[in-house]
Amino acid sequence: MKKTTTILCAFLCCLTFQGCGFYSFSGISISEDIKTFQVNFFQNQAPIVEPGIDRTFTFALQDLIQDQTNLSLVSDNGELLFEGEIVEYYIAPQASTSENTAAQNRLTIAVNVRYYNNTKTDGEDDFEKRFSFFADVPATTQLIGTDLDIALEEIFERITQDIVNESLAKW
Repeated sequence: MKKTTTILCAFLCCLTFQGCGFYSFSGISISEDIKTFQVNFFQNQAPIVEPGIDRTFTFALQDLIQDQTNLSLVSDNGELLFEGEIVEYYIAPQASTSENTAAQNRLTIAVNVRYYNNTKTDGEDDFEKRFSFFADVPATTQLIGTDLDIALEEIFERITQDIVNESLAKW
């Protein structure tokens, strides 16, 4: 009796999971027909140019898509295309001390993104949108070297995830 119950439960579980179809914990739902994506180089067109952030951002977006999907990165003719430019990079004082000096600074970066789903002719999924995020740092911290790398990682992690959610997750 116990063995029959165990087998029946296992069989019902198999049927339940079989009927659910494709499910992703990240929320990403991509047609099985789509196999490739392309991320064009994001030029830094911000008024203040920090060398290397364009390359770092482009790689961060490529890496996130590869980590969260089973799509293959291609250099041209991608079925999904991401392109755009970095349009803002600035540091502004965020909080002050009693001596009227900055206690905290905020690094803000904004990226303009154009997304195209080249498998659809109606352009229904395509968009152009601006994504931005920031990192707060103590005013005594100069944003160079490791401190800059940490701030950029925090900002790019958020922006790239927002881009993937907007384009692939359909939240």
